[in-house]
Amino acid sequence: MKIEYNNLYIHFVLTTFNRLPVIPEKNRQRIEKYMTGIVNNNGCHLYAIYANPEHVHFLVSLNPAIDTESLVTIIADSSERFINENKLCAGLFHWQQSCSAFSVSKRDVDKVCKYILNQNEHHKKVDYSQEYDTFLKFYQQTISNKIR
Repeated sequence: MKIEYNNLYIHFVLTTFNRLPVIPEKNRQRIEKYMTGIVNNNGCHLYAIYANPEHVHFLVSLNPAIDTESLVTIIADSSERFINENKLCAGLFHWQQSCSAFSVSKRDVDKVCKYILNQNEHHKKVDYSQEYDTFLKFYQQTISNKIR
């Protein structure tokens, strides 16, 4: 069945292989622009993106013609190839083989955008491991509460 309208917002987190901080600040915006183009070329809309040295956050609204896993696979494979072909990091660049995707309600889109765009300041106080653990605890608690 064709979906004519959807309202699906996903907060993705891609992590570099072994969580190594290999994305240099000098190439951050170039990588973000490339990833934005991939999202747009797949009929989705990117609201915010920030490439940290060892992970990237981005918020998109999905095109109903593409599923979450297909979109993030295209983004990961294409950006990995782009980073390597343009030598945007030292050595061979790889993403981890899995990522995280968190649903976001329409009313929280602005809050999540601000969170993503504030990554530089945020990570001066909280490292990536702590941030990721907080996400997992929040979403697991949400899932557990719905099951009860």
